[in-house]
Amino acid sequence: MSQSTTEHPERGSNDPEYAANLRRATLASSVGSALEYYDFALYGLASALIFGQLFFPALGAGAAVAAGFATYAVGFFARPFGGIVFGLLGDKLGRKWVLMATIALMGGASTLIGVLPTGEQIGIWAPILLVFLRILQGLGAGAEQAGATTLMAEYAPVRRRGFFSALPFVGIMVGTVLASVVFYLLGLVDEQIVHDWLWRVPFLASILLIAVAVFIRFRLAESPTFVKLEKQEQETHSPLKEMFSTSFPSVLRGIGLRMAENGGSAIYQTLAVSYITVVVGAERWTGPLAIALGAVIGVAIIPLAGALSDRYGRMPVYRVGAIVQLVLAIPAWWLLSSGNMALIVPVLALSYTLSVNIMLGAQCATLPELFGNRHRYVGVAVSREFSAVLAGGIAPFIGALLLSASGDSWWPLAIYVMVLASISLWATFMTPETRGRDLNLVNDAMQDSAEDIARRPSATVSRSAHSSH
Repeated sequence: MSQSTTEHPERGSNDPEYAANLRRATLASSVGSALEYYDFALYGLASALIFGQLFFPALGAGAAVAAGFATYAVGFFARPFGGIVFGLLGDKLGRKWVLMATIALMGGASTLIGVLPTGEQIGIWAPILLVFLRILQGLGAGAEQAGATTLMAEYAPVRRRGFFSALPFVGIMVGTVLASVVFYLLGLVDEQIVHDWLWRVPFLASILLIAVAVFIRFRLAESPTFVKLEKQEQETHSPLKEMFSTSFPSVLRGIGLRMAENGGSAIYQTLAVSYITVVVGAERWTGPLAIALGAVIGVAIIPLAGALSDRYGRMPVYRVGAIVQLVLAIPAWWLLSSGNMALIVPVLALSYTLSVNIMLGAQCATLPELFGNRHRYVGVAVSREFSAVLAGGIAPFIGALLLSASGDSWWPLAIYVMVLASISLWATFMTPETRGRDLNLVNDAMQDSAEDIARRPSATVSRSAHSSH
C-alpha cells in the first residue's frame, strides 16, 4: 500500500478542521501528561521526604524511607495491568473515551490520597489504603501515556510527527515543575505543619486538573487512523493475542529503549532527591528545586529532540541521549556526594534533564511507529509499562538497597545508571529506523520491506519545498 494513498505527508495542512483537531489533540494529551506526572512526581517526592514518617512511623528512619519507596514501586507494578486492560479497549473502542476513563481513575486516586488517615491514626490500615490507592493510580497511569502517545502520533503530520508527538510530553515537564514547586514551598514551611495537614493539599488539588482534562477530552474527535480502521472494518477482536503473536520483538525493543529514559527519570527524581537530603545533608527544598529547574529546561529539550528526530532519524537522536547518560553518570554522582550546595542543584538538574529528555523527545514518535494500527495502543502500553516496572518502578527501591549495602557510597548508584544507559544504547542498534512510517499499516516496522521503507517521506523540508509538490 503506497504512502500517497494512505497518509499524505502534509495531511490536513490546509484543512481548518484538521488543524483545530490537531490543536485539541495536543492540548488534551498535554493536560493528561501534566496530571499524570504531577501525580507521580508528587508521590515520588512524598515517598522520598515524608511518606515514611507518616505511614510507617514504627520503622526506623532508613527502613521507613525504603518502605515509602516500596509503595512508590507498587504503582509501577500496577501500570502494566492498566496498560493491557485499557490498551485493549483503546484498540477496540477508540482512543478518546478510554483516555477520559484513565484520567478520571488516576486523578481520582491521587485526590483520595489527600484524605487518608496516617499510621498514627489508624495503624496498619494506613499503609494498606495507601497501597490500594497507589494501585488505582498506577492502573490509570498505565494507559494514559500510551494513549496520549498513540493519539498524538496518529494526528500529527507525517514529516513533523516527531515534533508534534513530543509536544504533549511538555506536559510531563509542567507536571514535574508543579510537583517540585509544591514540595519546594513545603520545604520552607515548619516541618510539623507539613506533617500535620499541609501535605494533603497538593494531592487534593489533583481534582482541578481532572476537571480540566475531562472537559478538553470530551470535545476531542477520535483519532483519524482509528476512524479509518473502523471504516475498513480492520479492527481486531483480539489485539493482545495479535500483539504477542506478531509483535513480541517490537515490544522487547520498546522495553530496551525505555530502560535508560524511564529508569534515569525515576532515579534522579526520587532516589537522588532522597540521597542528597538524607545522606549528603542538603536542605529539604534542594532536591525539588533541582528537579523543577531540570523540568523547565526539559520544556525546550523535548520538542527540540523530537524535531531533530524528524530531520536526522529517531535512533541517532535516541542514541545521543543514552550516551550522555552513560558519560555523565560517574561525574554527576561524585559531585552530588561532595556536599557542595552550589553544585548540587545544577548537577542534579542537568543530569536529569539532558539525557532523559533527549531520549524522551525521540521516543514519543518511535513507539507508535513501531506497531501496526490494529494493536498499536496495547503494543505501546505494554512496552511502556513493563519497562516502567523493570526500570522506573524498582529503581529507587534497588538504589536504597545499594546505599544500605555500600554504607551510603555513591558509586553503586552511578554504575546502576550506567547499566540502564548501556541497555538502551544497545537497543538503539537493534531497533529499525521508523521515521515517516505510515501509521495506517497493520504490520509492525520490524516487518517492513525495503520497498516499504523507500516509500516513506523524506526528512523535514522547508515550506518552499512543500509548495513545489
